[in-house]
Amino acid sequence: MTTASAPLPTRRADLLARLAQPHHYDLAVIGGGATGLGVALDAAARGFSVVLVDSHDFAKGTSSRATKLVHGGVRYLAQGNIALVREALHERTTLLHNAPHLAQPLPFVMPSYRFWETPFYGAGLVMYDALAGKAGLGSTQFLGRARTIECLPTARTEGLKGGVKYWDGQFDDARLALALARTAASLGALVVNYCPARALVHEAGKVAGFVCEDVDSGQQFTVRARTVVNATGVWVDALRQMDGEAIGRPVKPIVAPSQGVHIVVDREFLPSDHALMVPKTADGRVLFAVPWLGKLILGTTDSPRQDIVREPEPFREEVRFILEESARYLTRAPKAEDIRSIWVGLRPLVKPQDDDGDNTKKISREHTVLASRSGLITVTGGKWTTYRAMAEDVLQKCFTTGLLPEKPAGVTNHLPLVGTPQGPVKHRISDAQGLHSYGSEAAAVQETPGAQTELGGGLTEAMVRFAARHEYARTVEDVLARRSRLLFLDARQAIQLAPSVAGILREELGGDPQLEAFLALAQQYLHAPL
Repeated sequence: MTTASAPLPTRRADLLARLAQPHHYDLAVIGGGATGLGVALDAAARGFSVVLVDSHDFAKGTSSRATKLVHGGVRYLAQGNIALVREALHERTTLLHNAPHLAQPLPFVMPSYRFWETPFYGAGLVMYDALAGKAGLGSTQFLGRARTIECLPTARTEGLKGGVKYWDGQFDDARLALALARTAASLGALVVNYCPARALVHEAGKVAGFVCEDVDSGQQFTVRARTVVNATGVWVDALRQMDGEAIGRPVKPIVAPSQGVHIVVDREFLPSDHALMVPKTADGRVLFAVPWLGKLILGTTDSPRQDIVREPEPFREEVRFILEESARYLTRAPKAEDIRSIWVGLRPLVKPQDDDGDNTKKISREHTVLASRSGLITVTGGKWTTYRAMAEDVLQKCFTTGLLPEKPAGVTNHLPLVGTPQGPVKHRISDAQGLHSYGSEAAAVQETPGAQTELGGGLTEAMVRFAARHEYARTVEDVLARRSRLLFLDARQAIQLAPSVAGILREELGGDPQLEAFLALAQQYLHAPL
């Protein structure tokens, strides 16, 4: 199994040397987020030859900025989308079993301040349990006032009638994406970050590969493949347009980006291992207060956005919404000065072709797989929880369009990801980050030089070196935002540790670890517009 293997090295020179070799791949993926990495892993597990490139770091975009929930979608149940909920509940269980060190069950409590809320929401959650069946994580419980306060000790008690407790999951999204990349690599796939696709290669009107470029050296590589998959998330339309122009068939955009803002504060605002969930705020949105890696995440918003930027900034009204709504449910409400980090994710929602995309709350969260006239396969939409099912749908599209010979599905159903321990997992995702996040590879990290040198925030010198040697890390941001999650947890502390991380990366990799760029970025995570 992959969990028993020694960590593979990720030397940049070796990766680029492989990329330069003349090879005709079965499948070439553009985009190293959850979706693209899931496709690469599924294809490699079925025995196809696979290459994947990403313009930046793996999960740099949407896939590292999720609400950290592995869920079936309670609100989708309210919308009547039973099929989506059923699929997500199945995939939730699969994910929790395949990466238990990175994804685990989490209890949620909906506090009730009106008499009708407990039976109303409780009935829906009982149906949620029924849809989950054997994949359920725990039974829904109707709570009295005292038990609700016990679960949510800092919830507002004035007018509190009781609550409903149910179960979903949570995870470390960026490290899960990294586990997908490394598991795919262990099965023979070539995955390369910081290597953007600059152009598509067409032959006789069909996509036959792409040209990519190493961002450090500027060296270009022509990758040839039987199938090219566009898995670039909110950026899929740019590649679709490139394809359409090459064959003389302009395309209509299919993505309506939605922006989600998340605020991180100290756990003292809700010192509990239970998450708080408000299904309907003043304007109809959902509010979460989720314990995660020793901190508390408050969010999220759902605001349409016309521009698609690499580092989106929160809108002033979004920050105010989260803080004001939190004040309605917590006895001590966080203020702007309490914010440890604030970050934004763009969701690639697929809009109906007759829709202007102004109301993203009404747009389906289901994914879409398209095949262009040239054979370019595009996948977008969906959510982290269903990444594996999305990958299977992409492969099935490759089969039905005749791009690849069909091979049986289901190979990733019970495929442990890199780091999955052999025995039970004792830590919780809500605990502060540390060595336990590495699962079965913790011993390998401890054997790396600098294991006893604490840098702070749960990070050691050995972890930085391990990230450079075995986890594709190239920059300070790679380490402090995605190998460690410190930028997302405490931007000020991340700024303090950045020079030390930069020094270690220079020793390991040479070159520029982009310290100044990281410091500028971290300021954005530190300040909330009010």
